[in-house]
Amino acid sequence: MVMGIINVTPDSFFASARTEHVDDAIARGLVLFAEGADIVDVGGESTRPGASPVRESEELLRVIPVIEGLAGRGRISIDTTKEGVARAAVVAGASMINDVSGTLAYVAAELGVAWVAMHAKGIPATMQDDPHYGDVVSEVAEWLEAHARLAREAGVGELWLDPGIGFGKTFEHNWALLAHLDYFSALADRFDAGLTVGTSRKQFLGELGRTSLGPEDRLEGSIATAVAAYEAGARMVRVHDVAVTVQAMRIVLEEVDVS
Repeated sequence: MVMGIINVTPDSFFASARTEHVDDAIARGLVLFAEGADIVDVGGESTRPGASPVRESEELLRVIPVIEGLAGRGRISIDTTKEGVARAAVVAGASMINDVSGTLAYVAAELGVAWVAMHAKGIPATMQDDPHYGDVVSEVAEWLEAHARLAREAGVGELWLDPGIGFGKTFEHNWALLAHLDYFSALADRFDAGLTVGTSRKQFLGELGRTSLGPEDRLEGSIATAVAAYEAGARMVRVHDVAVTVQAMRIVLEEVDVS
């Protein structure tokens, strides 16, 4: 599955994906579906490093009209940490809660929708200040296992686990997690869950060479890591650039039409 990103925010880290107006966000969602997105993820609060929190009332104003405008056009996810926003989004047409906080399993279970449990160390405002782990792979795995158990005990049906690339992790932490995605995939399999990975346009992709690349120049790294994640067992990738990611996946899956 390819999840396309809709940021109804003025401050998300990739400027080209920002859609501050409802009509623009709906139009972007329709384009993402047309490009092959299996699901679109609508968020009204930036979770980039250093981002400030948004009031629930403001977040609702941003996302609910967009979800209502896209309802029936394809599958929709709500990217939120707030229970009130999650509930309103499901009423409006969302069938997945993409949860950076890891706290909304019981809401997803009650409402009968999918839940993405994503690992994050700290809150967006401070998570990249100086993140430390004894062993990032084992600590993230322990967190994911605990939340998978919680989700199943709560009654979540469709469960996704996300190691949270870029969320309270250094350059080295992110690459260590990517190098062990097969381990996380096996962990997800134990709970009959799917592994989802989001690397799209993130900062660590621009730090590989001698020159630091901005978000607009990280497309190649985004596609490469999305394909690598799939080959390591991920079954959903969250991306800004749907069309090229879908094409890359089709090449890997040998689904290119050469007739």
